[in-house]
Amino acid sequence: MLRHILTINITNELDVVLAYKRAIQLSERLGMAQANQTKFATAVSEIGRNVVEHAGSGSIRYSLADEGGASCLEASIADRGRGIGNLGHILTKTKSPATGRGSGIPNSKRLVDYFHIESAPERGTTVTLRKRLPTLSSDVTKQLLDSWVRELDQELNISPYAEIKRQNVQLLELLDQLHARNIEAEQQLEEIRRLNTELQQSNLEIGTLLEEREQKNDLLQLSNENLDAFAHTVTHDLRAPLQNIYGIAAALEACIEAGQREEALLVFPLLRQQTQKMDRLITGILAYSLAGRQSIQKNNVELEPLLHQVIMSLNIPSGFQVEIQEDLPTLHTEEIFLFQVFSNILGNSIKHHDRPAEAVVHISGEVQGAAVVFTIADNGPGIPADKQQEVLHLYESDSTFSRPFSSGLGLSIVNKIIEVKAGKLWIESEGRGTSFKFTWPASEIVPAGPK
Repeated sequence: MLRHILTINITNELDVVLAYKRAIQLSERLGMAQANQTKFATAVSEIGRNVVEHAGSGSIRYSLADEGGASCLEASIADRGRGIGNLGHILTKTKSPATGRGSGIPNSKRLVDYFHIESAPERGTTVTLRKRLPTLSSDVTKQLLDSWVRELDQELNISPYAEIKRQNVQLLELLDQLHARNIEAEQQLEEIRRLNTELQQSNLEIGTLLEEREQKNDLLQLSNENLDAFAHTVTHDLRAPLQNIYGIAAALEACIEAGQREEALLVFPLLRQQTQKMDRLITGILAYSLAGRQSIQKNNVELEPLLHQVIMSLNIPSGFQVEIQEDLPTLHTEEIFLFQVFSNILGNSIKHHDRPAEAVVHISGEVQGAAVVFTIADNGPGIPADKQQEVLHLYESDSTFSRPFSSGLGLSIVNKIIEVKAGKLWIESEGRGTSFKFTWPASEIVPAGPK
């Protein structure tokens, strides 16, 4: 009899890491010894990795199995791939193949108490793994299982690096325990040596797989960060000029249809202005994402004209007021950095304001010691204190944060830019209204000339 606990869909390496952790958590709650927890979870992750590498996607179904009075924790890993053509050859080999379909299958078979595999051409593969539990699972009720699943669902996102590091620590602890037992059990020395040889071989294979996985995760994380930053910057900074060009084109079309040649000629400079603005943005974005942060050219930036450019690039609702402090300083700095910071913060205030007809945003700056403190203050709905740090470091918008204080990726990019400038970014909000504050090096202020 099987009692289902939970199911995990696997499509990438992070899902494999999650499957490993769930196997550890479930086996621990069911009273399995630590060494057996590691063996079971390692077998699950190796078969899961085969699914990702050779089938692309699949699922892992965890269940409680009761057979002949014995209780087991079962993991059924299934995919809809092409199947394994040389399954018999793989199962009869004494060592897991280094590469190719079926990698890790013999090793996983040795780590569990029950192993069964079914594979058919073009119909996929299903692998069933079981590890015996020390006691009967009759006391584990459906209500208890459901409470475990709810607790696991509320768990924070898993860091692949931190999880792999924790797995390595567990493997080292297991080796230390085995070494201590070898010393204490001299009467079984020959048998322990044989087991230790097999364990070292298994650990070497697992260590190699973990090292490869860590390298791939690092490369994938770096690639995703670069891609996300570039895609988001293009979306946020180029959408407004594109919308303006679309509106100008519509006005130009209306003038031509009405035979208003003089009015049409007046529209062309606006069109050129928007295309030039897009060209500057694209050049700056490419410099930011491809040439490296340190190679972006600095120039004198007058803040008031820059802020007016930012305001013009945003789709500001009717009645929405943006006030700019007079006599803001001129900075010798990276213009694209300042444009992105003000554009993302101001755009965030506009996007999440609940009363746009009454909205007021005030932009100001004040020199405080070695830094210029800029403030973008709005009279919007505010951000709860327990969510302020979370908002600044979100990397994506999802259903969990689809509320007025959700910022998506924009504020995290602002945070990164501020870090490059060795500054700080924080939020001040009590009740209604939010003030986004950030610092910029005062050493970049251009001294005012003689009047």
